[in-house]
Amino acid sequence: MSAKKSQKETPLMKQYNGIKLKYPDALLLFRVGDFYETFGEDAVKTARILNIVLTNRNNGGERTELAGFPHHSLNTYLPKLVKAGQRVAICDQLEDPKMTKTIVKRGVTELVTPGVAMNDDILHSKSNNFLCAVHFGKIKLGVSFLDVSTGEFLCAQGNTEYIDKLLQNFNPSEILVQKKNKKEFLESFGKDLHCFYLDDWIFKTDYAEETLNTHFQTKSLKGFGIDHLEEGIIAAGAVLYYLSETRHTKLQHISSINRIAEEEYVWMDRFTIRNLELYHSNSPNAVTLLNVIDKTISPMGGRLLKRWLALPLKNAEAIQKRLDVVEYFLKHPELLAEMQDQISQISDLERLISKVATGKISPREVNQLKNSMDAIVPVKEKALDCENEAVKIIGDNLHSCDLLRKKISESLSEEAPVNLQKGNVIAKGFSLELDGLRNLAFSGKDYLDNMIKRETETTGISSLKIGSNNVYGYYIEVRNSYKDKVPSAWTRKQTLVNAERYITEELKEYEAKILGAEEKIYQLEQEIYFKLIQWLVDYIAPVQQNARLIARLDCLCSFSEQAKLENYNKPEITDTFNLEIEEGRHPVIEKQLAHGEIYVSNTVKLDREEQQIIMITGPNMSGKSAILRQTALIVLMAQMGSFVPAKSAEIGLVDKIFTRVGASDNISMGESTFMVEMNETASILNNISKRSLVLLDEIGRGTSTYDGISIAWAISEYLHAHPARPKTLFATHYHELNEMCETFDRIKNYNVSVKELKETVLFLRKLIPGGSEHSFGIHVAKMAGMPQMVIQRANKILKKLENSHSMEDSGAVLKKSAEEELQLSFFKLDDPLLEDLKQELIDIDIDTLTPVEALMKLNEIKRRLHKK
Repeated sequence: MSAKKSQKETPLMKQYNGIKLKYPDALLLFRVGDFYETFGEDAVKTARILNIVLTNRNNGGERTELAGFPHHSLNTYLPKLVKAGQRVAICDQLEDPKMTKTIVKRGVTELVTPGVAMNDDILHSKSNNFLCAVHFGKIKLGVSFLDVSTGEFLCAQGNTEYIDKLLQNFNPSEILVQKKNKKEFLESFGKDLHCFYLDDWIFKTDYAEETLNTHFQTKSLKGFGIDHLEEGIIAAGAVLYYLSETRHTKLQHISSINRIAEEEYVWMDRFTIRNLELYHSNSPNAVTLLNVIDKTISPMGGRLLKRWLALPLKNAEAIQKRLDVVEYFLKHPELLAEMQDQISQISDLERLISKVATGKISPREVNQLKNSMDAIVPVKEKALDCENEAVKIIGDNLHSCDLLRKKISESLSEEAPVNLQKGNVIAKGFSLELDGLRNLAFSGKDYLDNMIKRETETTGISSLKIGSNNVYGYYIEVRNSYKDKVPSAWTRKQTLVNAERYITEELKEYEAKILGAEEKIYQLEQEIYFKLIQWLVDYIAPVQQNARLIARLDCLCSFSEQAKLENYNKPEITDTFNLEIEEGRHPVIEKQLAHGEIYVSNTVKLDREEQQIIMITGPNMSGKSAILRQTALIVLMAQMGSFVPAKSAEIGLVDKIFTRVGASDNISMGESTFMVEMNETASILNNISKRSLVLLDEIGRGTSTYDGISIAWAISEYLHAHPARPKTLFATHYHELNEMCETFDRIKNYNVSVKELKETVLFLRKLIPGGSEHSFGIHVAKMAGMPQMVIQRANKILKKLENSHSMEDSGAVLKKSAEEELQLSFFKLDDPLLEDLKQELIDIDIDTLTPVEALMKLNEIKRRLHKK
């Protein structure tokens, strides 16, 4: 900055620039009087995001952009800034402007970022708001997730693919990355994630371990079971460092850190998570599985259900316990209804107790905490009376927190306001001193009435009035006709047309008491309230445990409710390698059917001995993809501990679910689509195990027919020959693959049946044994509105192709058919055009031409000839 510019800088802007230098990456909200102001580039951003007026001010001769809003509107505007991806530094006045003759002291009191937020308007009740850190180690990557609003703290480590899967599972709002790894991170995980880059020195083992041990007040991390996760520990250390940098120091609710145990959960790669649309979708307005099965009532339950969906169990005993609870509730509908009724009265315990730790809980929220704990008491009693052991254990571990509930009831008034400054926070009878001050401050009318009565009797003045104004405070008003009766001790203060106003010593003393009482009431209420909050800090652990148990109970009640509403049945979980789903349905599609329409159920049986691979053929739109997806979703739901949309299901534990479904449905065509398809398929083939479930849809569709059939054949052969013998469903439109069952004994052919009706085709969507005879692609094209002449010509070509006996003949048939069509239909045309078209046909490479491209080419030729 030049000396000339420095001279022009006002004291306020000098202070602002000094603070802004410390937070160059944040948008600085600078408190000036009753407003939060932003300047320069910050003002331009703020005005655009908040849609408020952008103005200019003269800063010592230079024009500076300016945008601001009233300080009491912070909770309205702050969420909009953070949701737009901004890091927001809140700079407050640190002293009363009336108490200083120079510029008021200011400083940043909080830094709010997308991943570090406690504001209810920023958070979603049924979703976690995770701050994440990713550390690139020499061999493995470390990752850590922290939701500062709930206190959940997790870490893990693994290869790039595993970390990528976890990022999809936990969907963090903000990711911390080492500056030197910026390029590597973007290459590995893409550019769609919201990242913040930290200095390299933060990502050191010693620093991370010291940071974590200091926070947890431990000497070792062995007690958390993460001491062997060096890269994960470094990531966790970076997360805690970031919290301290963002002025979040009251973190007693973050009382432990847990390892994400990869070996305990079903493996699903990011392609599978995306393809199955479990909890988010790339398509706008798409309905996800979570949307359909979430019948949770509490925010904690909603967040846990999402976790269960992301991480299905592999432990048969743990799954069985969940299923048994769901069954128990279904058999005891009255108990289910009572539990749900009580859970509905429980607020977000995790976030409420986190606000206690940070000291940012309002009086009304403290009452919500108490009311929630009240609702837990009958839940505990009912759970203890249950015959189901798992429910009984939940009841046994719930804390009734009698002292906490009693203390809050005694301390706070039932109508405690949101804002402490509004008063009437502390209950009547809790503090004698406070009650006395309130009597003094709020029973003034009685006191003044008694004074008027007494003075009237003493002086004989019958028309005495007591009033007050901002100039003289309290006064006695006497009409002029009674002036001669005024006692000499009264002091005249104001003369009116018809009266005089006086003050007395008693009035001045009373006034001082009143004014002092209001100030003391405010101070005393604050003092009592903050002591209560400090006392509540000791209850963080039991309240958090209650929150976890209620969340679990809520999820299990949700499964029971869903099973009851949608006619789901209990799956049988076994240690075998068999998968047998009888009359299975797609849980999402069946909910989207028109009223009265019934979903066509299907039976699927797979094992490693006789029917390892099912080759499903059938036309597009016939329901092949739906059968693949519903099989995966039924297995996944069963291993979450949920009942499933099927008449019955025997599920030999699955440890990995792979799907290659739908990537070629994207708009992208040609090589890019084929590369996506091959990358996903390669990932599957390199990671299969004995208990894997593999679902492949239209492999090879993105390349030429010969290449596609060859690749699909080779993949099927590889899966059949692999020692793991993974259970596989393979949907394809290549009917040539039906021949594989003659050579490979564990490959069986099935098709999705159709019924031909004169000019149309009825898709029955039923899976039946045997291969499909032919495709109904032309019928689909007709349904899609393809021009009639294209449909007619396609049918002619199809008949000729069906009469040819080999793939080698197909190209020749197509070329000959096209030439015949030209000669028959357009023989009167001039020779030059016919020669051009003939040469064009000869030059076409049939091997690389897709059926759609062939039809389009024919249509183009016809159009050119018709012009003549």
